[in-house]
Amino acid sequence: MDNTCDAADRNARCAIAIMAKAPSAGTVKTRLCPFLTGEEASELGCCFLTDMTSNLAGVARELPLDAYVAFSPAGSEAAFAPIVHRNTRFVLADGSVAPRAGVEGFGCCLLQAACSLFALGYAAVGLLNSDSPTLPAPLLIEAVRLLLAPPEVAVLGSCADGGYYFLGTKRLYPGLFCAIDWSTAHVARQTRLRASDAGLTLVELDRWYDVDDAASLCRLIAELDGHGAGTSTSVGFPAPATAGWLGRNGIRQRFAVGALRRENAAGAV
Repeated sequence: MDNTCDAADRNARCAIAIMAKAPSAGTVKTRLCPFLTGEEASELGCCFLTDMTSNLAGVARELPLDAYVAFSPAGSEAAFAPIVHRNTRFVLADGSVAPRAGVEGFGCCLLQAACSLFALGYAAVGLLNSDSPTLPAPLLIEAVRLLLAPPEVAVLGSCADGGYYFLGTKRLYPGLFCAIDWSTAHVARQTRLRASDAGLTLVELDRWYDVDDAASLCRLIAELDGHGAGTSTSVGFPAPATAGWLGRNGIRQRFAVGALRRENAAGAV
């Protein structure tokens, strides 16, 4: 999509970018293997992106929001076209830009996406994971409203595993990505410290979860089966593409067999 079509009004809009790798076996959702094959993990990741971009598109019908996929590697945006909502735009986030002092690993990709979107003139930018297909739309709506209204705040949505699913600001703060132990249980805590160092008021959204291992996939299955992870204030997005794929591939039954085997093995000890 042409990113110049609405340049005049970006200074009153928010951009949210989903951080995502191009879908290919062996590079996407690898922590779900060997329970899933590499091809299955890639297909499931595609379903996540279909649902999450559809979720953002729904929010964009209510609020001044532009949805992006912050993608890697370079030149792979065509691979996303068949699986994301038609209104989704693209921004490169492969970490190839000159690094800032103290920013390493995945932080380089996050900072690159934020820099690029602020450079386009947006009033606020949010970075979203690609692993939460049932993320409640009200949480996204709350985030956009907070980011487009005074006062100056940062918005954080943390995960139960110690990471975060969302981080948004009204200006570029490279320090938010400095000295972070990425892919550990310390990410959200360290990000809170970096926000404090920057003098930012941090507003926290309700906690949600990301799907990156067998236990969280079980939780997703239970939620989509109606035994959800939703709370009194947050009801999960129905994630129809994900739910359909899980059903067609018998993932519920496969997990039930695995759980039974584990119980039998534990009883035999």
